[in-house]
Amino acid sequence: MRLLHTSDWHLGQHFMGKSRQAEHQALIVWLLEQVEARAVDAVLVAGDIFDTGTPPSYARELYNQLVGQLYKAGVPLLVLGGNHDSPATLGESRELLAHLGTTVIAATHEDPTTQVIVLPQRNGEPGCIVCAIPFIRPRDVLQSQAGQSAEDKQLSLQTAIQEHYGAVFAAAVERQSALAAELGPNFGRPLPIIATGHLTTVGASTSESVREIYVGALEAFPTAAFPPAAYIALGHIHRPQKVGGLEHIRYCGSPIPLGFDEAKQTKEMLLVDLDSDGLKAVTVLPVPRFQSLVAVSGNLETLAGAIGAAAAQGTRECPAWLEVTVAEDDYLADLPARIEALTEGWPVEVLRIRRQRGNAVASLAAEASETLDELSPHDVFARRLQQEELGDELQAALNERYRAVVTSLQGEEA
Repeated sequence: MRLLHTSDWHLGQHFMGKSRQAEHQALIVWLLEQVEARAVDAVLVAGDIFDTGTPPSYARELYNQLVGQLYKAGVPLLVLGGNHDSPATLGESRELLAHLGTTVIAATHEDPTTQVIVLPQRNGEPGCIVCAIPFIRPRDVLQSQAGQSAEDKQLSLQTAIQEHYGAVFAAAVERQSALAAELGPNFGRPLPIIATGHLTTVGASTSESVREIYVGALEAFPTAAFPPAAYIALGHIHRPQKVGGLEHIRYCGSPIPLGFDEAKQTKEMLLVDLDSDGLKAVTVLPVPRFQSLVAVSGNLETLAGAIGAAAAQGTRECPAWLEVTVAEDDYLADLPARIEALTEGWPVEVLRIRRQRGNAVASLAAEASETLDELSPHDVFARRLQQEELGDELQAALNERYRAVVTSLQGEEA
């Protein structure tokens, strides 16, 4: 049995005023080529097929193209809901798509057996059993209780998610036994069981385009809490990676970069080979870059060379999209006009200009808010001064002046 594991397509993403429609169209063409060339038995999308709960019409059209073309190729598709997806939007076409070889699990179900899916091989014989678990919304598995602390809520949600995985896996084991009895000894050993998920696990490395999904409740799901499935196909994290170095627990990542911090990543889909003994191999399929995203930084003098190098990744028909971070000269009021002059004549398009000084201030503010109980206002001010090239005498004078201001505001001794 050969699965193609992908996730986080975010169809319909509006990226800094730009549509990703052309990229996703090219992605579908590439995927269909891989399905045919690699003899893929089934395709699994582990959440966030859409970018929003109300995707634009062209995004729905792309989704329908994917379904229709895979059906034409005789390859079943399993789509799991993600935190960006609306269960209602995904669910509205579920019964129709079932006639086209696509199974949609938009949200968790009370009956765990409905989330146990048998995926066939191309020859029609059963290939594997899937614990089809989408993004789990807390309200679907947990009832809040008065008086719970933040730690209690986190533990309760983790326990509820673990219990849901356990219930679906138990139902999958029962289905495995029933199929073994039904198919008889000539079929061979029991079918392998895999599981899915759309969540953050302990140790996963995220990117800025990943939306936190359990804020204030559950930061990350422990790897040890997953059931003993042969393979666990995960979505939500856009950076492809093994979880905890384990071969059988994987994020495939998003197939296109969804932010400039992902611009240097090699995007992937995963070919997962299974047999009656379990996982045989996981093969990385690098996804081509259909639109160049480049992040460059420096002062106005060095940026000229960096922009020229980035231009080599673009064409007149498809210019490279740039994020430009300006250092040293970031105080200039006419910075956008200067950047525009630097890019004139090059096949590039600037989507965002960032001032390094502003980024440093934002970073400091974030650090201060994270350790509010440990930092005094004076600590925050001192850290801000460290971002400047000031002499010791001037730093001391500024610190003294700041302390006087704080003291007058607080009405107490510094």
